[in-house]
Amino acid sequence: MIRVLLVDDQAVVRAGFRVLLEEHDDVEVVGEASTGPDAVRLARHVRPDVVLMDVRMPGGDGLTATREIVAAAEAVEDWRPAVLVVTTFDLDDYLFGALEAGAGGFVLKDCEPEELIDAVRRLAAGEGLLHSTVTRRVIAEFGRRRGAPVPSPEADLLTDRERDIVRLLAQGMSNAEIADSLVVETTTVKSHLSRAMTKLGARDRVQVVVWAHRNGLGS
Repeated sequence: MIRVLLVDDQAVVRAGFRVLLEEHDDVEVVGEASTGPDAVRLARHVRPDVVLMDVRMPGGDGLTATREIVAAAEAVEDWRPAVLVVTTFDLDDYLFGALEAGAGGFVLKDCEPEELIDAVRRLAAGEGLLHSTVTRRVIAEFGRRRGAPVPSPEADLLTDRERDIVRLLAQGMSNAEIADSLVVETTTVKSHLSRAMTKLGARDRVQVVVWAHRNGLGS
């Protein structure tokens, strides 16, 4: 069962998401919050698998809440919530901040119901949401805004093959596309990517992409 926390200042939006999500037997809405601080407190209490987070709310923004939830989870064993940013803005400074704060993906509030449930399932599985148009555009713009890359010590830990896979992932490729490009099996890509994530301390694929852009592997 995927445990979901809904965070939005509009009650009607939360109610709509609840109805959509609870139509599926593998999803349970375990709480609702209307402000960032309330979201952080509730997340610590109910420990959701996925947090649907609005980025603009009075009384505490979603960016700060995302950062605090991710930080709180790092101090708790066996709790790694994924934050799915749900917004009306397809490119917005709040989204770039949320990406840096640890968000695992983005969807628009007017997305199709199937896209929302797919996003929740993907994030719960630890995949990160790289396939959506919104996320690809945000990642591309994020990389452009970063300026000159600043290599980190973790870069030296990656093997040549892991580096190749991280670079292709940062270009928006799926595991299957990476496998085709490198002429290897998809399982090989998954194995190398898993090891790379461990070395980089990345929670999901999106965080690997963030790291890649910061270290000059995103182009």
